Amino acid sequence: MNEVIPYADKENMANDFNAICERAAKAKQELANSSIDVRNLALSKAAELMRQYKGDIQRANDEDMKKGRDSGLTEAMLDRLLLNDFRIDGMADALDNIVTLDDPVGKILTQWDNPANGLNFKRITVPIGIIGIIYESRPNVTADAAALCLKAGNVVVLRGGKESLHSSLAISNIMREALREAKLPDNAVQFISTRNRYMVELMLKASGKIDLLIPRGGKGLTGRVMAEANVPVLAHLDGNCHLYADKTLKLDQAIEVIFNAKMRRTGICGALETLLVHRDVASKLLPPLLAKLRKEECVVRGDQATRAFDERMHIANEQDWWEEYLTKLLAIKIVASLDEAIEHINHYGSHHTDGILTQDDAARDEFLQRVDSAIVMHNCSTQYADGGEFGMGAEIGIATGRIHARGPVATNELVTYKNLVFGNGHCRP
Repeated sequence: MNEVIPYADKENMANDFNAICERAAKAKQELANSSIDVRNLALSKAAELMRQYKGDIQRANDEDMKKGRDSGLTEAMLDRLLLNDFRIDGMADALDNIVTLDDPVGKILTQWDNPANGLNFKRITVPIGIIGIIYESRPNVTADAAALCLKAGNVVVLRGGKESLHSSLAISNIMREALREAKLPDNAVQFISTRNRYMVELMLKASGKIDLLIPRGGKGLTGRVMAEANVPVLAHLDGNCHLYADKTLKLDQAIEVIFNAKMRRTGICGALETLLVHRDVASKLLPPLLAKLRKEECVVRGDQATRAFDERMHIANEQDWWEEYLTKLLAIKIVASLDEAIEHINHYGSHHTDGILTQDDAARDEFLQRVDSAIVMHNCSTQYADGGEFGMGAEIGIATGRIHARGPVATNELVTYKNLVFGNGHCRP
């Protein structure tokens, strides 16, 4: 599928989906056995083409942006959808960065001899196989996901959000052209180019055709995938991210970090949603911070103690502590201790990214140990919750579960392993 397809009935969709899976299965073996040099060549060519066809990508994105405005998308959603010169260059740069990463395939994880039977064992990394990725409005996921899967020798079937259909299609076509130029099967990257949600249902029930599903989006999407899929799922849940301002923080530094964590880009999963402030530092921190946030039109909801610093503030209710706002809105709570902050985060958080601002090493170490999140930070903005910032080139998302991968999912998280056994005519007695 390399164009937008309006389907008439489910039978046609099922037939086309089965054809996608058959093409993926044919590409799977060839890609898995390809050399890292050839896969890197494909990624380098994709970066070149991304820059060469920047105008085509922007025209496709303009169409998506117009439809998004006409349909009433929020400013946060429109920001996620937008592809400008800077962001397209960023996608191309990410591809170049992925090229520089080590080959994640064929690594020896461990090896040993068993003196009881004389056999030698070796465990090595191998591609997972065919990965299905279901994501929402951010079209750059198309490039990041395809590139990371290819680097790790995986075939990828992409189903982007309806809002980004034209943008994602343009990007996936570039990735396919790059594969052809590198003499690799272009069906190693396939994009499901329809808005019809029945295709998602088909992906969820594709056991035996897709080896792993990765949803990247809000609670609704991820919850549905986890509840309905008969394919293994690597979940990326919402980012209800916290910072705890401890009593020993550096005031000016803390204000800048909190402001960046909330306001740099409010619509990404690493954006700060709840700030917890130790009561001993509240009178010094909150007045200048609230003024800075108010100047940028950020709405603040706080508990009664926080509202004492600004009576115009809305009172936060129970739901606010659970909320991923993804907009210019911040919840603030004053706490009595480090223990209370940790308990709040572990109870209300989504186990995505949480951090502490402190100059106290003991408080830092206790927070890092006890907060049960995929990423736990000290004295830095939660917006660093990103595979590129981790030096991974890019990411498919932030895994918040406990199985297989946790935190940014990049090349090393997109492989599994197999066990090799070496004997010399051994027969088991």
